[in-house]
Amino acid sequence: MSSDMSGWATGRLLSTAARLAEHAWDAHLARWDLNHAGFAVLHLLGGAPRSQRELAQAVQVEDQTMSRVLDRLERHGHVCRARSTTDRRRVEVSLTRAGRTALEEASADDAAEALLGAAAGDLPALRAQLIGMIGDLSARRWTPSG
Repeated sequence: MSSDMSGWATGRLLSTAARLAEHAWDAHLARWDLNHAGFAVLHLLGGAPRSQRELAQAVQVEDQTMSRVLDRLERHGHVCRARSTTDRRRVEVSLTRAGRTALEEASADDAAEALLGAAAGDLPALRAQLIGMIGDLSARRWTPSG
């Protein structure tokens, strides 16, 4: 890789940084048979069970993608799925004891901040920019146009 990235397009810089951060985070999460997608789902389920569709919407992926993420989490014993007793069309996803333990251990000691903070420089400023960018781009992608 060229050491002079000053001529790279912003999109290339962002996608390269995201991919490298994802690899570093996934390496950390592998100790619990998790990846970044699975960890996000466990985090969402930490409060209460949710439907598969609610999870897909919350992490902004298609239902089919969420199904694959849940298949992997279920294989590793992190979640369980069951039909709702009130609406048979709804599949409820819940954390298992192993899933809750994995979530707690993988996120202990602000693991992501410790892992990525040194590379980011001003982590609070980067977080604020990323939150703004995600909000703007998410609204463009997921909000129906009038």
